[in-house]
Amino acid sequence: MSSVRKAFKVLVSHPNVPLPALELLRSRGAETIICQSVPPSREEILQKVPGVDAIFWAHYQALNAGILDAAGPQLRCVSTMSSGIDFVDVPEFKRRQLPLGHTPGVVQNSVADLAIGLMIAAGRNFHAGRYQIESSQWQTEQINWLMGHEIRDSVIGFFGFGGISQAIAKRLQSWDVAKIIYHTRTRKANDVDLKAEHVPFETLLKESDFLVVAAPLTDETREKFNSKAFKQMKSTSIFVNVARGGLVNQKDLHEALTKGTIFAAGLDVTTPEPLPADDPILKLPNCVVLPHLGTQTMKTTIEMSLLAANNILNAIEGKPMIRPAY
Repeated sequence: MSSVRKAFKVLVSHPNVPLPALELLRSRGAETIICQSVPPSREEILQKVPGVDAIFWAHYQALNAGILDAAGPQLRCVSTMSSGIDFVDVPEFKRRQLPLGHTPGVVQNSVADLAIGLMIAAGRNFHAGRYQIESSQWQTEQINWLMGHEIRDSVIGFFGFGGISQAIAKRLQSWDVAKIIYHTRTRKANDVDLKAEHVPFETLLKESDFLVVAAPLTDETREKFNSKAFKQMKSTSIFVNVARGGLVNQKDLHEALTKGTIFAAGLDVTTPEPLPADDPILKLPNCVVLPHLGTQTMKTTIEMSLLAANNILNAIEGKPMIRPAY
């Protein structure tokens, strides 16, 4: 492996970036300038970013022209430590022809595990059951009490069929599901390997017993799941979102869960984040809500940080990034 001969400066926007990534950067000639604020302070970033050669962006605040201008014309590359880049002004990077990296792929396993956990938790009334215990309504002689839905013999639908959805589908191959369907703009060449069928959006809504959202947030997908969509779903269906909260009209989801338009939901992402403690969605017994824990394992976080670091090192050395964002 070649080494970087000339020292260069890297702004690291968060103090809790795993040490292996920092050690890798330093071993290849980087001077790491680490912001200390938690959550990251934009003022601190703007104060420390001038003159750096690269930015290691390890949080979800807006990454735009203001940051790039403050860095200066010597800035050579930026990598986020994230899979999604909806907080990045990508057109601005393209306009400047500035290399931008991110960290998809390595997140798929931890998010897939969590998605299946949400499918089970929502489908089997985990949250509603806890409500019953806390309100002293635990019933011991009621045969049809808190009846849920199994993954077995169910139609599993995916909105988006990238790495995360495929990791979930791979895990479900031995779960005796009825079938796997998905909706994307174009069919995936490898869907036959996962026994998955490409279907129109309306078919996805009508046939899915479990519908998992794992697609990027774009102008096209924003609030794709709204009142109209929920009304086309089965009243027994379970809705799971591990993508971005903005793909869902949360008020419409609340209404669908309250009225029984759909059976339950499991959310790892919401709008806004952090979600206020008094948000109405948190009051529903048939909605399991997590505080965006999809990638929150040490193994995945270290892998994400190393990929971001290697994106930067490649760009500094004049090589293509491992995971370019465009």
